[in-house]
Amino acid sequence: MARSEAVSSVGDNMSVDNGPRKPRILLASSGSVAAVKFANLCHCFSEWAEVRAVATSASLHFIDREAIPKDIVLYTDENEWSSWTKLGDSVLHIELRRWADIMVIAPLSANTLGKIAGGLCDNLLTCIVRAWDYSKPFFVAPAMNTFMWNNPFTERHLIAIDELGISLIPPVTKRLACGDYGNGAMAEPATIYSTVRLFYESKAQQGNGDV
Repeated sequence: MARSEAVSSVGDNMSVDNGPRKPRILLASSGSVAAVKFANLCHCFSEWAEVRAVATSASLHFIDREAIPKDIVLYTDENEWSSWTKLGDSVLHIELRRWADIMVIAPLSANTLGKIAGGLCDNLLTCIVRAWDYSKPFFVAPAMNTFMWNNPFTERHLIAIDELGISLIPPVTKRLACGDYGNGAMAEPATIYSTVRLFYESKAQQGNGDV
């Protein structure tokens, strides 16, 4: 995707519209084997919401880009680094943060969890997280080996992101990609979708439609 296309595809959706519109969901994937389900996750959300997608370099090893719905733009680190050349140019991670109503990282790897907990921002995804407006909903669905999930650092990092207001969609127990059996598998895409949609719609019913 060219620099101008990367930014304009976000900017084109920033126009003011006072009528009803679909929720804007920013789906992101980090580098876990569970990223093989990312295209499925995109399909789950695409019927209900307007979706933009973000993928880390590591996650691209597992994502089938051809299986992602054609109307969903997938942004990568390459777009972030090439989208700004001079003062006045749009900054992609800021434009995506402004555009989204809700952010979902699924899968969230142990490495990206640690980055978020420590405030690091060395790629497009973590720059969006660092710039996120935490008055807006933010969900994560971790995926990692059982021993990584049970590691003391994971508990510390989960406490840190909970303090930020990030909502956890817990992993499940099953046979993992590495062959081990235990907790750490990402929740199914249908579960992630239903959790986020239920939250959004319940908040909309409680208030004036704003989430």
